[in-house]
Amino acid sequence: TWLAHHLVREITYLKPTLSARPGPVLTPGGNMTLWCRVSIPAARFILYKVGEAHPVQIQESSEEGAEFFFERVTPSHGGSYSCCYQTHASYYAWSQPSDSLEVWVTDMLPKPWLVAVPSPVVVAGRNVSLRCQGPLGGMSFALYRVGFPGPLQYLSSAQPWADFPLQDSMAPGTYSCYYHTPFAPYILSERSDPLIITWSGSTPQDYTIGNLIRMGLAGLVLLTLGVLLFLDWHRWRGCQERP
Repeated sequence: TWLAHHLVREITYLKPTLSARPGPVLTPGGNMTLWCRVSIPAARFILYKVGEAHPVQIQESSEEGAEFFFERVTPSHGGSYSCCYQTHASYYAWSQPSDSLEVWVTDMLPKPWLVAVPSPVVVAGRNVSLRCQGPLGGMSFALYRVGFPGPLQYLSSAQPWADFPLQDSMAPGTYSCYYHTPFAPYILSERSDPLIITWSGSTPQDYTIGNLIRMGLAGLVLLTLGVLLFLDWHRWRGCQERP
């Protein structure tokens, strides 16, 4: 690539950082600025995109950063970007590239997947977490359960996933999740495939039936005691009424 051809010797410069404003996820037609920054003055900044042989943009600068502006972006602007820089002291050598920044230009984000940790089969007395995972960090996640009209839980996460804890007594059910950008205009993902959480062994219904059986036996014992007391009282009255 163009960048590899121009890395003429080993560089010890600080690695720059690359960020997107308003964010790395945009709808088609919006404007985007990619900001390459470093903590020392630089003479020139370059922006490149994975898969392209030539630089996307080059900017002369005496500052500690450069802004690469994109107007009315289209899906073709999506991809993985990085940047690097030169200093005045060594004009023919480039720094190491920044970490890659993934840019998405879309009306709908990819479907996440929902998994249960440690297992979708819950053991009584143990809790379970549902992990909703997508391809991007810094998103807001929502967990849904069949039978509930709104989100069951709502979390924001710097990671590409969010973990939703569930208590064992509330766990069984059918769940799904989605995520969206944390800033307006919000871009939503598709809803995940449903995940069914079930019980292993005795279920709360089993416990309820057991309690009913125990209560029935206790009632039968009380009834028997009541009958015995009544018979004993009846015999005592009979003795009192004899002449």
